Amino acid sequence: MIRAAHSRMMVVFFAILYALGSMVLGGMLILARVPGGYTTEVLWGNALGTGSWNYPGLLIVAPWGVVSLPFLATLAMIIVSIGVGIGVSVAILITVRLVRDRRRTAAGAGSVGSIAGLTPAMIALVTLGACCSTTAAASAGVGIVAQASGSTINNLLINNWYLDVFQIGVMYVALIAQELVLRVYGGLLGLAPGTAAAAAPVSPPRLTPTTVGVVGLRALLLLAGITWSLGMFAEWAGASPPMGSGALWFQWLFQHQLLGDFAVAVALVPSIVGRGIVVRARTSPVVVLRGALLVAGLSLLAWTPPAVAAGGAPGLLNELFGAAGLPASWGAVAPVYSPGIALFARWAFQYVLLGGFGLAAAFAPERVLGRLVAGSPSVPNPDRWAEATSGVPSARAWGRDASSAPPTQVDRGT
Repeated sequence: MIRAAHSRMMVVFFAILYALGSMVLGGMLILARVPGGYTTEVLWGNALGTGSWNYPGLLIVAPWGVVSLPFLATLAMIIVSIGVGIGVSVAILITVRLVRDRRRTAAGAGSVGSIAGLTPAMIALVTLGACCSTTAAASAGVGIVAQASGSTINNLLINNWYLDVFQIGVMYVALIAQELVLRVYGGLLGLAPGTAAAAAPVSPPRLTPTTVGVVGLRALLLLAGITWSLGMFAEWAGASPPMGSGALWFQWLFQHQLLGDFAVAVALVPSIVGRGIVVRARTSPVVVLRGALLVAGLSLLAWTPPAVAAGGAPGLLNELFGAAGLPASWGAVAPVYSPGIALFARWAFQYVLLGGFGLAAAFAPERVLGRLVAGSPSVPNPDRWAEATSGVPSARAWGRDASSAPPTQVDRGT
């Protein structure tokens, strides 16, 4: 879309603008009067041997200020800035297109297109300066990342490589979501014929309580899944993975990655995940997946034995017991945060939502995933999936019969 509109310089402009803002808020660019001339130095390490991800780094001292460019932070800033430039440019192009041709555009497509374009930019602005944080100057963005990943501000400032990984991961998922939305609504937005987005025509979505609920659930699954999955790397900032215990690896692989990645996949492409599980329900990989989801969801939503909980893989009841002051012999573990909004949000949107969804998908994948597909406004022909709103979808609805397989645009669109 950007190439067709000859808007590459727009992407460059917004990318540079975001990069400068990140550098100023993150402490990589300090504007001040400095006596003397220009000095440039390449830093290869420090006396303590810490922060290896910051080196080699470039330090520039000029009469107008100081520029410090640590290696990983600079790389992350470039990647995130490019993502922001693409997102903002797409939003502007969509807005211009809709203003020029309002009649051809279906009702509601304008807001959908604008949100699709601005989503990566809004996510990046929330944590503006976090990837560049060489000091506590970006404490607002760092604080948001810390609460979302279950860490602390001090821990992230010491191990600031996680901030880079977090922002790159979130931006990557945001751009995938943006591309999927544009593929679905490309026809409604009036994109030129022949583009990938225009190849999957759909009908205007009907806003019903079911549709709103399903879209809200997918949004929550996406946000909770990506933050919970990246939370594993936040724990790596304080624990050495090679020295991790069996309980820690169970938490990292099953509680964090399996549940988090599954939630993200379902939120982005529910029809593909649902059909893959239902059509191959009796195959060994699907049976193993459902068993793993059952164990992971139950351990996160309910309770783990005292030895496992103390080893680093507690469940919701373990932390509730710890908050209530019950003995460790009951499996009580102190929560990451003190009682407050951050802790309650962690329990609700990560422990309860992800653990409960994993359990539900393990027990009744056809019913759970079928309802998500039937209630999504991105399904080209919702009537084919109507069975899922009242019961278990049939084999024909999930494409077991090749002659009645859902349209291929479901694969691309959802």
